[in-house]
Amino acid sequence: MSMTPPPGWYRDPSYPLVERWWDGTAWTDHRRQPGSVPVPLAPPEPAGHGPDRARAVALVAAGAVLVTSIVTGVFVLGRNDDGGDAAAVRTTPPATPSAPSGAAAPTGSSTAAPHSGAASVVVDELNGITLSLPKGWVAPGDVAEDDLVMTTPGTYDCPGDPGLCRHGRVASRTVTANAERSPKALAEQDIDDAANTAYDRDALGGRPYRGITSHRLLKAGSVAVAGRAGYLVRWRVRTGAGPGGYVESLAFASSVGSESPVIVRFAFDAGAEGPPLTDMDRITEGIRPTGDTDTGGGVGSSIGPSR
Repeated sequence: MSMTPPPGWYRDPSYPLVERWWDGTAWTDHRRQPGSVPVPLAPPEPAGHGPDRARAVALVAAGAVLVTSIVTGVFVLGRNDDGGDAAAVRTTPPATPSAPSGAAAPTGSSTAAPHSGAASVVVDELNGITLSLPKGWVAPGDVAEDDLVMTTPGTYDCPGDPGLCRHGRVASRTVTANAERSPKALAEQDIDDAANTAYDRDALGGRPYRGITSHRLLKAGSVAVAGRAGYLVRWRVRTGAGPGGYVESLAFASSVGSESPVIVRFAFDAGAEGPPLTDMDRITEGIRPTGDTDTGGGVGSSIGPSR
């Protein structure tokens, strides 16, 4: 017998190339790339036989009862409901964590206000914007994707290579790779990479949708974003496995600091399980400068400076 390990990051028993969050009772759907410290896939077997071993087993069993009671109490009182509608795998994890116990901070610079109805927003302080959470969306938890600002809740088994996929993802990032300032040029340059990141290969080189087989332009044009001039490009992509999806690159100038360009990427699964395509427009219209609840955007809205 072995005691239940505390919450922490451990090697994923179903996919050892990544680490998975153990909440003290069950596996969650949160994964990340392994840290620098190796993690054994299983604890070593205890040595020894005979009466001494029997006494040791009895002591471990008593300790397990006590620790299980404590961990169960912590789980009931402090459960983090991150839209967890995915089934938890009841497999005992390795006994050695790869990082100190405790939940890791969300990826990127985004923070979410408490979920209190329609007032919930995600704050991207680096780019000086807030994004409203439409119905059916949540702020990201412990996920491995960089710059993620909101997702649809829960996960599902990817139709291609093994892994967990989400029906909808929205990410924001600052443009630093080049000196281009035109929103139109930035969106047109970014859309191919946005599509490949969402539906071709993941960060570990896997192909969760068996790659992109074709794409089609759905929409392109100017749009106001947080009172600034922006530009969007939207594609419909077909994939080798699954129903494919929709991707969009939305570019606009930040209203803070050096006013560096910002790219917001959308990736929505197609089909009945994916979010409605109109959510792309709703999220765009709900982008505000930090501290400004009035200046929104959308097609036909008034716009500020353009670079």
